[in-house]
Amino acid sequence: MNYDKELDARGLNCPLPILRSKKALTDMSSGQVLRVLSTDPGSVKDFGAFAKQTGNELLSSTENDKVFEFFLKRK
Repeated sequence: MNYDKELDARGLNCPLPILRSKKALTDMSSGQVLRVLSTDPGSVKDFGAFAKQTGNELLSSTENDKVFEFFLKRK
């Protein structure tokens, strides 16, 4: 999937992946896509809730080798 910006939040625990993603999205234009990498298992639930609360779209959420990958589209 194509993305405009990447955030490496591996090794960070809740709530840091969400907080850093929120900050990254603030600097992006509407419609741009942010790719986030995280190793926090709780981030799967967190990013779903974050997308609903903020109106940003969670395009995909996958896990590979204990690394979670999220694609968020800026509202």
